[in-house]
Order: sequence, then structure tokens, then C-alpha cells
Amino acid sequence: MTEINFFLLYQGFIGFIFAIGSVGSLVGVILYQNILRDHSFRSVLCSSQLLLSLSGMLDLILVLRLNLKLGIPDYYFAVIDEGVAKMINRIKWMPLLVLSSKLCPAGIEGTFFALLMSIDNIGVLSASWIGGLLLHLLRITRTEFKNLWAAILIRNVMRLLPLALLFLVPRSDPNSNILPADLLNEYDGAEARRIENVELTSLTVDKNPSTDASLQECKTQEHLDVGQDDDEASLLANRG
Repeated sequence: MTEINFFLLYQGFIGFIFAIGSVGSLVGVILYQNILRDHSFRSVLCSSQLLLSLSGMLDLILVLRLNLKLGIPDYYFAVIDEGVAKMINRIKWMPLLVLSSKLCPAGIEGTFFALLMSIDNIGVLSASWIGGLLLHLLRITRTEFKNLWAAILIRNVMRLLPLALLFLVPRSDPNSNILPADLLNEYDGAEARRIENVELTSLTVDKNPSTDASLQECKTQEHLDVGQDDDEASLLANRG
């Protein structure tokens, strides 16, 4: 059984690890925005997936206690592991979001993003179920970690499986349009007509109050004229 210091389970330490993970995610976004955004989607995804598999070996080093032989305490090693893993995960996720935004048809952006998140959640749940089955087969429990190194090794190898589907990702320039030009032109025309209709509606609504005011003013003037004529007729009758 592998012995790991109990301070790793301390709540404050776990919160600190999550904070470092958030910083790692932010660093991943900055790296992609400033360095990797001009590289093709396929190259970024391939490199990030390979790095993700290699970064999983840090967990294996921690379980086998090799970090102590290197003179790195468990505390610092766990923090470094979390930061690196979150950074690579964010770098892997960014090109997928950019590619999805370019492939999304016009007018259904919210639905498309919800579909993407649903697929991601299904993947997370499937990974959890498969991981639980693997732990059961290897007889790994809360108190038995003898075969934990094997589970980590299998996980890192399975992270290489998505590389077999990279041929589905285009090699095009990430700054270019992926959707057909006729579809983009059709969307631009529909958007222009929508804006024109909104402007015409606004003009119609703006004109109605002024028209009502003019009609009211005319009616008031007519009443005044009628009243004036009645007054003149009464005056002449009195004089007669």
C-alpha cells in the first residue's frame, strides 16, 4: 500500500490546489491567444493531447514516491501537477471552441453551444463510469492502492486514443472561414433585411405620435372656430 501524507486531504490544501488550477487555466488561455491561435486546429489538438498524456505521468511519479527521490515534497509536487494539467486542458479546449464557433450555422449559436456542452458532459460521465469499472477490476479501494499505478498508466495510454480521430479536424487556417461562401452571403442578406425591417418599424412608431398630435390640434381649432362663429351670431342678434 502506498503511503501519502494525510495533509493532502486537508480542505484548505484542496482549495489551494483548485485555485492554482484556475490560474493554470488562465495561463492556458493567454498562451493560446498570444502564441497558438495562428496554428492549425489539427496541430494544436495533436500537441495538446500528447502533452496531456505525458502530464498524466506526474501522477504516476507521485504514487510511486519518485518525487521524494528527486527532492520535491508532496505539497509542491501536487500543486505543480494540478497547474500543469489545467493549463494543458485549457489549451486543448480552446481550439475546439474556436472551431465550433466557425462551424456553427447562423441563428442557432445558443443551441449549438448547448449541444457542445451536452456532448462534453456525456464524455465526462462516460469517463467516470469506465474509470470506476477499471478501479473495480484492479481492486482499488479507499484503503487499497497497490494497483493504483496500473490505473494511472492505463488512463494515460487511453488519452492517446482521440488522436485516431484527428483526421476529422480540418487543417485550414484558423483565421479563415470554414462555412461555404454562399451560406455566409445568405446570412448577410437576411441580417441586412432584418435590420431594415427594424428601422422601418421604428420610423412608423415614431410617426404615429406626431400624426395624433396634428389631428388633435385640427379638432381643437375647429371647435374654436365654431365657438367664435356662435359668439358673433349672438352679438348681431342682440344688436338687432
